[in-house]
Amino acid sequence: MSMDKAGSWWHCAYHLTTSTVSPVILSLPFALCSLGWVAGVFFLAVTAVVTFYSYNLLSVVLEHHALMGQRQLRFRDMATDLLGPRWSRYLVGPIQSGLCYGTVISGVHIGGQSLKFIYLLLRPNGTMQLYQFVIIAGVLMLVLVQMPSFHSLRHLNLVSLFLCLSYCAFVTAGSIYIGRSKTATVKNYSVNGSREHRVFDALNAFSIIASAYGNGVIPEIQCRRRGELPDKYGSSSSWQATIAPPVKGKMFKGLCVCYAVVLSTYFSVAISGYWAFGNQASGTVLANFMVGEKPLLPTWVLLMTNIFSLLQVSAVSLVYLQPTNEVLEQKFADPEIHKFSVRNVVPRLVFRSLSVVIATLLAAMFPFFEDINALVGAFGYVPLDFILPMIFYNITFKPSKRSLIFWGNTLLVSLFSALGFLGAISSLRQIILDINTYQLFANI
Repeated sequence: MSMDKAGSWWHCAYHLTTSTVSPVILSLPFALCSLGWVAGVFFLAVTAVVTFYSYNLLSVVLEHHALMGQRQLRFRDMATDLLGPRWSRYLVGPIQSGLCYGTVISGVHIGGQSLKFIYLLLRPNGTMQLYQFVIIAGVLMLVLVQMPSFHSLRHLNLVSLFLCLSYCAFVTAGSIYIGRSKTATVKNYSVNGSREHRVFDALNAFSIIASAYGNGVIPEIQCRRRGELPDKYGSSSSWQATIAPPVKGKMFKGLCVCYAVVLSTYFSVAISGYWAFGNQASGTVLANFMVGEKPLLPTWVLLMTNIFSLLQVSAVSLVYLQPTNEVLEQKFADPEIHKFSVRNVVPRLVFRSLSVVIATLLAAMFPFFEDINALVGAFGYVPLDFILPMIFYNITFKPSKRSLIFWGNTLLVSLFSALGFLGAISSLRQIILDINTYQLFANI
């Protein structure tokens, strides 16, 4: 996998925004159903602050090692240097790979849901099933995934940023319109179920929110071209930079742009959706915009919203396929020859296509969008975004054990380790319950 050239902090902002902000935010009203107003908004705010802080810590650690002549190109490289090769090989590497691939599965599924929504708008009595639309979304991914490098996605990711802002504006305005209409149902904001059920649902909701804020490819976005610094890890890939060094200031600017989008979209979609539909908010709020086969908004609004969602989730999936692509291509491609040579094109075509086909099959078999998001959040995003950045910082800079930053980082690691563990149990429990309720390839 190669980058054509180093990019600016604007390119960094595009990549950060696309890899963070995705249609997962359409599940945020559903997450608030399990938490209520106070706890829901509190978790949204705290998670925003913690992730912004942790991503800045990662940037500081990466910059420090770069100045020391040890440029770390991937999460696995950071783990190898700071924790040891076994931690990288058997924990961090598999977690990141699982996170990225789980995000791709989720992306293909939401793409299929958007296509089905469009189909039902145009043909209310249509008989096509969800799994058929998931396959169509997978075919779209098969074409787009052949882009050879991360940096080649920069223009697509810029478009993705505007697509995200557009469909979030449509969703927010649509929720407010439906919530204020004369036919709006009575809003109920109570958290339903037994105490045990409410506890598991709250943990599941935390995992969904973590997944929404998560970004498992910060080092890959910040990396620099291999030709300027030897890859001391012996990789045969030819990663190059999304941004040119020095990177610390550029990453901070990129994060500010990213979080301006995050705060404006996450809170508007979550609050307006929960306000409009209360504890009846669906796993994706777009499902609440239709009652049976009757749309509650003008057809053109729903069409545009779903088209924008489909296109943007395709860009997100492409970003998260890059680590999987790199693992495969460093084994089967040759970075010493041109990326468009037959020697490199054939392995890229075969293995990227195989990755998408498997992801599409899994998305069609297990069509539980909110459950997949929760599982990815608990097992992937929580360790990489809420725990490891603080550990990496404390190991790198060795702050005094009497200092506020040492104990602050330690407290965050302990707290989110517990929440991640409990969230993982809750998300697995919910998937098991849904598998017992629905058949494989269910049309939901």
